[in-house]
Amino acid sequence: MKQQFAQRLREAMENAGYDAKSAVLQREFNSRRPGAKPITLHGVRRWLMGETLPSYPKLQALSDWLGVPVHELMHGAKSPSIPTSKPPRPMATDDRIAVEAFLNLPAAPRRIARDVILAIARANEAGRSS
Repeated sequence: MKQQFAQRLREAMENAGYDAKSAVLQREFNSRRPGAKPITLHGVRRWLMGETLPSYPKLQALSDWLGVPVHELMHGAKSPSIPTSKPPRPMATDDRIAVEAFLNLPAAPRRIARDVILAIARANEAGRSS
């Protein structure tokens, strides 16, 4: 799992236009977390080499910076797929209001809400297949 995370982190950095190097990761990561305890060069190197995994708050910061959902960084899975055999259901007014509110959130809270929704959807899928 650590090796796969490291590969996804390197790919996410490159896709975002950064060299997947420890010094770049350390600089960019720490610059986005003013006031937080900075991560060391050795610490980020261990992420990139697949030796350790970041804590959830650090993973969330990586997600926000690189524009990749936390779940995708950790597990490589995209959001649950919607079966194509069913046509989309019409949305109730409350659902439409909730979706609009979600779309108006800033990026960081929107990612958190998305991660929560996807976790609930995965749990629901797992419950149906049991």
